[in-house]
Amino acid sequence: MGGTRPGGDSSHAVHTKDEQYEPVFVGEMERELEELLTHYPTKMAALLPALWIVQNARGWVSEEAMTEVAERLSLTPAYVKGVVTFYTMYHQHPVGKYFIQVCTTSPCGVCGAEDTVRALLEQTGCRELGATSPDGRFTVVEAECLGACGFATPIMINEEFVESVNEGNVSDVLSRLP
Repeated sequence: MGGTRPGGDSSHAVHTKDEQYEPVFVGEMERELEELLTHYPTKMAALLPALWIVQNARGWVSEEAMTEVAERLSLTPAYVKGVVTFYTMYHQHPVGKYFIQVCTTSPCGVCGAEDTVRALLEQTGCRELGATSPDGRFTVVEAECLGACGFATPIMINEEFVESVNEGNVSDVLSRLP
């Protein structure tokens, strides 16, 4: 199981309102965006992959990054924020190196998903859903159906799919992470 963010690295920059914002689209990231734009009929059509570039580079999509994307794609910041807040795949705050999504819909719930969640929260140190562990390694969230009801409980760790996770094998799954 990879230790980096999907398509990015684990050394993403985290900033607060008090720190100076550093643009994402400079150097290689700017070239990546320019190349991306050649594949779409309009700048607006490239919004989702442009947001992925930001998230891969920083680990999340800040308000400032939404404004930067809006400027680059000739969109309003409100439009970009509407897209970011609509799609659950975009993180609006910093998350752990390992972003763990646990399916807790009815079929998985019947198969013990809540026990799996409880074990993940306890063994990662996250304590509650959506919180990041004190060491910054983990963030655990519930997911709406991961599409593997026959392999309950499925989880996603970053972009890797792991089937048949239960309270008893959570420690084994976590031990495989660098």
